[in-house]
Amino acid sequence: MVEVIIDSIRISLISQHRIVMLRDVDGERQLPIWIGPCEAEAITLELQDTEVARPLTHDLLKNVIEVMNGKISHILINELQDSVFYARLYVDIGGKLVDVDCRPSDAIAVAVRAKVPVFIEEDVMEEVGILPEPDLTDEERSEIEEQFEVEAEGKIEEKKEDEKLDAFSDFLSTLDFEDFDED
Repeated sequence: MVEVIIDSIRISLISQHRIVMLRDVDGERQLPIWIGPCEAEAITLELQDTEVARPLTHDLLKNVIEVMNGKISHILINELQDSVFYARLYVDIGGKLVDVDCRPSDAIAVAVRAKVPVFIEEDVMEEVGILPEPDLTDEERSEIEEQFEVEAEGKIEEKKEDEKLDAFSDFLSTLDFEDFDED
């Protein structure tokens, strides 16, 4: 098992979904998991210590487990089938560890509330984990910035030319060509 932390929650620009990025605590590998906006909001609220007037669903689940003398131990994202992640929520009830099937997004939302570890099966991390791109060196960054400035200047010049053409087009549209008729 690989212990992970929530590195970030990102917004997809092409859909209403969010992506939770889980990062290996002992390395740089990350696991992106698409989640819904409600689950992303529930995770974010807890991570930012935002107080809500009434318990949310994940708070309710945590509270019910505690009232029934259970203690949330950890969660495990244990499987990937047909591009769908599966997770288990582990609850200690009187010394007996019980695992409950759940969606990873719900498991993570409960885990952040219970302040328990999040794990990923090694084979799942191996299959779909990613390594972030290395940071650019100062020289590479300067080359890119220099190239961008040249491109940006070119676009500014194009825009000025377009503005001149627009002004000419506006002038042409005001002309009454009947005035030029030869009688």
